[in-house]
Amino acid sequence: MKGLHFKIFLCVLVLFVVISVPTGRVVAASAEEINRNVQIALLKLSEKSTPARDMGQKAKAILVFPDIVKGGFIVGGQYGEGALIKDGKVAGFYSTISASYGLQAGIQKYGYALFLMSDSALRFLDRSEGWELGLTPNIVVVDVGAAGGISTTTAKSDIYAFFFDQKGLMAGVGLQGTKITKIVR
Repeated sequence: MKGLHFKIFLCVLVLFVVISVPTGRVVAASAEEINRNVQIALLKLSEKSTPARDMGQKAKAILVFPDIVKGGFIVGGQYGEGALIKDGKVAGFYSTISASYGLQAGIQKYGYALFLMSDSALRFLDRSEGWELGLTPNIVVVDVGAAGGISTTTAKSDIYAFFFDQKGLMAGVGLQGTKITKIVR
């Protein structure tokens, strides 16, 4: 029982640290700010990665989270807000959140973009009341440095994820156990 109280204390402590991290605001102030950050992040990603740029032209929509803060010590969490870009315009705002437990320590800031390549992936996002990544649909995580082998003709999955702008000291980023939920801004 004593170990359980210590773990709960650690969870609360980690969440407090993640929320009060001085690397920027965890929650965006407005729809305009989210939109601006999303557009800048997408432009930078397209400049760095030809496959991301090409997929962006073929994608049904792109869900971009430009500023995610992740932190933890044994127990961790991450949070960020972003927007769904469809036909070059914002079609909705979303949050991404996850919690984890295991060998981890540090704090990190990064972003990711999900390229929704099929109508079924877009319909799934529209219908879900909160979408846990890693369950459905099929997602391929693309390493920007190794993305040269992917093109719009070889890409056959529903969703491709590109990580970008990683800063901080924490080992690894991932999408498993991450929940994406539509928000009102």
